[in-house]
Amino acid sequence: MTIVGTIVAFIIVFGVLVFIHEFGHFFTAKLVGVRVEVFSLGFGQRLFGFKKGGTDYRLCLIPLGGYVKLLGEGMFDKGRELAPDDFMAKNRFQRFLILVMGSVMNIILAIVLVAIINLAGVTVPEYQEQPPVIGYIDPGSPAEKAGLMLDDEILKINGRPVRTWNDAEITIGSKPDRVLNLEIKRKGEILTIPIKTDKITKYEMGYAGFRAKILAQIAMVSPGSPAEKAGLKAGDIILAINDQPVFLYNFVEKIEKSPDMPVKLTVDRQGQTIDLVVTPRKEGDVGKIGIMQGAKSITRKYSFFPAIARSVEENAKNTFLVMNFLKDLFTGQASAKQLGGPLEIAKFSYAAMKMGLLQMLAWIAIISLQLGILNLLPIPVFDGGQIFVLMIEAIRRRDLSQKMREIWLQIGFLLVIFIMGFVILNDLMKTMPAGWKSLGGFFKKLAGSLNHVFNP
Repeated sequence: MTIVGTIVAFIIVFGVLVFIHEFGHFFTAKLVGVRVEVFSLGFGQRLFGFKKGGTDYRLCLIPLGGYVKLLGEGMFDKGRELAPDDFMAKNRFQRFLILVMGSVMNIILAIVLVAIINLAGVTVPEYQEQPPVIGYIDPGSPAEKAGLMLDDEILKINGRPVRTWNDAEITIGSKPDRVLNLEIKRKGEILTIPIKTDKITKYEMGYAGFRAKILAQIAMVSPGSPAEKAGLKAGDIILAINDQPVFLYNFVEKIEKSPDMPVKLTVDRQGQTIDLVVTPRKEGDVGKIGIMQGAKSITRKYSFFPAIARSVEENAKNTFLVMNFLKDLFTGQASAKQLGGPLEIAKFSYAAMKMGLLQMLAWIAIISLQLGILNLLPIPVFDGGQIFVLMIEAIRRRDLSQKMREIWLQIGFLLVIFIMGFVILNDLMKTMPAGWKSLGGFFKKLAGSLNHVFNP
């Protein structure tokens, strides 16, 4: 069922993204009078479809994209007679509109979906939008080794301002195994402290080891558990254990160290502070009270116009994050393991689908924005590559030669094949115990086997 669910989720997410993207090209082509010969979801063998108004609407075998085929697109020989609805019969601005509208539609989709989520109400961890003031430092972490202290406020990382914990987490997470210069505010004094990040998880995320002051909030109380008997309820915010302030990351640790020992919990219940006594039940060698907890969350709900404004703001911020990540990737400041290909998208699509409609819409919005941005990069075969050629021609005031276009497209084809091969292989290596080292071990064993065959 997991495999079937993953496939279904991938088809839904990719189907929506591809349809919206190609509809942007299709609608604009029709608007400026260019004949659309094919509107295809998927590549390869045509499975089924229908023809209407001179367009073949089809669904194809390989669900890794889609395309629209315009009359005369890619045919640049100057001796060819042009029909009025030929792509090449249109001026450069009209061709630019057709090419750019695929990405524009993806970006608009992201804005619309995030606006819908804002209207419905979005629940987010409270700390993420707070200033990045350090509330906890992991023992032995890079932060401890660098000399960071509690209540240090992070102002900049490598010269880039960070205003919220969300900014700080994204910046650190995208820079594994790197020396970063943190500009911090400590007791009114501005200091610059270098810190060398570690890398964690199979995605090689950057890790510094400092955390926010994240309060624990109870999400669920198990029936018959010590927590229920003590009077704890879902929504309670844990403030202290035995009058000592406690946060999300050390709450469980303190409970586990107190099996069969009564502890006093100070909680915030809808703005009222109350004290409750709970006795953790001994399970194995640790204490458990029977709750599920998470970061203290808040629900933000917006009216119509503020929801749209907030969506535009969030997507603009995410656009800069994507661009900065791409820059860091090409300069070696970010790890390629943080890239996700079709397999990773499918896996996260299934996880989002299981979490509910709003989470699924949020995931589609994220991928749609990234697809829109990436398609505008000046890479041959991508829309951005063709737009780049149009810009060069506009500057030169004449078309590129047929030979130059062919070379450009061949370079693009090889580049796209390399990128697709890399991201798929990258996804596969993430499932291996030793990551990319597993591939090296495989080739080493293969070389040893071949050496044994040819040199017995």
